Amino acid sequence: MHKPEPDKFKIPVGPQHPALKEPEGFSVALKGEKIMGLEIRLGYNHRGIEKACEERTYIQDLYLIERVCGICSHSHSTCFVQAVEEIAAVEVPKRALYIRTLIGELERVHSHLLWLGVAGHEIGFDTLLMYAWRDREIVMDLLALITGNRVNYGMNTIGGVRRDISKEQAEEVLKGINILEERTKYYIEIATQETTIIKRLSGVGIISHEDALKLDAVGPTARASGVNRDVRYNDPYAAYGEITFNVITDTHNDVYGRTLVRVKELMESYQIIRQCLKKIPDGPILTKVPRKIPIGEATSRYEAPRGEDVHYVKSNGSEKPERVKIRAPTLANIQAVKHMLKDRFLADMPIVIAAIDPCFSCTDRSVSLENPGDRNKEIMTWHALRTYSIEWYKKQGIDFTELNNNLKNKLERR
Repeated sequence: MHKPEPDKFKIPVGPQHPALKEPEGFSVALKGEKIMGLEIRLGYNHRGIEKACEERTYIQDLYLIERVCGICSHSHSTCFVQAVEEIAAVEVPKRALYIRTLIGELERVHSHLLWLGVAGHEIGFDTLLMYAWRDREIVMDLLALITGNRVNYGMNTIGGVRRDISKEQAEEVLKGINILEERTKYYIEIATQETTIIKRLSGVGIISHEDALKLDAVGPTARASGVNRDVRYNDPYAAYGEITFNVITDTHNDVYGRTLVRVKELMESYQIIRQCLKKIPDGPILTKVPRKIPIGEATSRYEAPRGEDVHYVKSNGSEKPERVKIRAPTLANIQAVKHMLKDRFLADMPIVIAAIDPCFSCTDRSVSLENPGDRNKEIMTWHALRTYSIEWYKKQGIDFTELNNNLKNKLERR
């Protein structure tokens, strides 16, 4: 009889874990402290936004889709409206396209500064967290100045944008960008000279150029492995076709390379923002679009801060879409994480996961259970799904019966 080796075992990481900012489950196979394999279990944060979009109008969907991700709210809403506008054959005013580009780059600056702070925190460099999040306040205030909100800006609408930008606001944006540019130069100096960062991040979470292509990695994760791919450059949308910028790549193939790509992309974003404010044309910011969208379908691509975002929209001629499908960049990058952690140490897991800048609320999907021989497919009701989940956990040795009874009693006493 084969006996399991005493130094081989599995441990759960999540769905609640100090290193994870959102609930997600990982099952890690270890031999000593070395990771032999990783299973990723999606679904803890699934909110059913795609299905909810089918029950609402296009305008209602726009505000729902903004809440797919707080950090990438403008990315998702722009990607969605681009698909709807293509189906409706709408020509968006140029000024609106420049404003969308401006907000998109400010959002990228916000996202990368947030990531830089989180990455510093994951490796114990909390001073970097404090500095980066201090500077993050500058860009959030600029977004609030233009849109009225620090998060979920509500700028997009089908056919253009909801708010214009004044000369005074443009001047404030330039002042803020000048401050951030000087501070970003300091972050680049830290990233390229600070021994602690270089030694801790180099050689961690390696994925080669070939594997990055094979696993369909996107965004900074792919570009840090030498993949010269950026939707803004390869398939320009909004005003990017009239803007000049460099696609930042690196060949370190590790977490250190992903750090360099992001801090250098900040410098490119500042230049794009300046060009937008300089080249923005006069004119309207909105084209009126009928509430009922013609029958058709379209796929839209957008380079979100984390990577390529894809939205598919199918219309049936009514005020509500027939189908909405979202492929967020984290879903594209999550398979690369399994590859990056193979034969690495457990202590590397937090920073390797953080290095793709994951958003699990964007990524989570529900699971469809089907019997191969059963032709009568039925959609599980909420009660049936809940019952199935309880029984599944019981088989894993986890029984929530007592917890559920206590909660039920508390509610009854109220």
